Amino acid sequence: MIKINTENLNYEELNDLVRKSTDDVEISGTLGERFIGAGLSDKNLKITGTPGNALGAYLNGAAIEVFGNAQDAVGDTMNDGEIIIHGNIGDCAGYAMRGGKIFVNGNAGYRAGIHMKAYKEKIPALVIGGTAGSFLGEYQAGGVIIVLGLYGGGNIVGNFPCTGMHGGKMFLRGECKGINFPKNVHVKPVTKEDLAEITPYIKEFCAHFNADEKEIINSEFTVITPDSNNPYKQMYVAN
Repeated sequence: MIKINTENLNYEELNDLVRKSTDDVEISGTLGERFIGAGLSDKNLKITGTPGNALGAYLNGAAIEVFGNAQDAVGDTMNDGEIIIHGNIGDCAGYAMRGGKIFVNGNAGYRAGIHMKAYKEKIPALVIGGTAGSFLGEYQAGGVIIVLGLYGGGNIVGNFPCTGMHGGKMFLRGECKGINFPKNVHVKPVTKEDLAEITPYIKEFCAHFNADEKEIINSEFTVITPDSNNPYKQMYVAN
């Protein structure tokens, strides 16, 4: 394990050291450095502090674990691998991700999971332990989004979830009363088959963050899927 302290390093110097490393990397003192782990395919990164925008962008198989918060665009267009955030994340997490998994112990900002997509055997997954901001799953085309709402009251998501959703699935813990979903989606309680689909992700989340697996799996969940017959008709056609 190679250890790097970010003191006196700009983000370009830091990322150059990470790319040139022939071993796993432990990074300390991060404070807004951008693009950490971008495009990596073969390393494990452990990070303390608060990495900046685009952490793990275009990730292609590496594993990144952050002991703290992270800023915007975590896992932007990631293709494979795993990102684990022990704190909260900013906006646009998982933007256009097409593979791999992102686990967030805390809350997510706006537009998490926007433009997520799946390709052949690649099914991206975004699991959020707290709540998510507005426009969750906007234009979602594939993959799985799970929000657990483990901390605090109020709605589990903000305004306009699933806007333009035309693929994939979203799972929200609870009955989700009081949330205004668009007309282009179906909202219903999970079936046993649905729960079996998300159980492996919940088990991984609980292993990462020492959460109560039994309590979460035994909770009520709501599943949201697109109206695949014509997902945009209700949005753009008057009659």
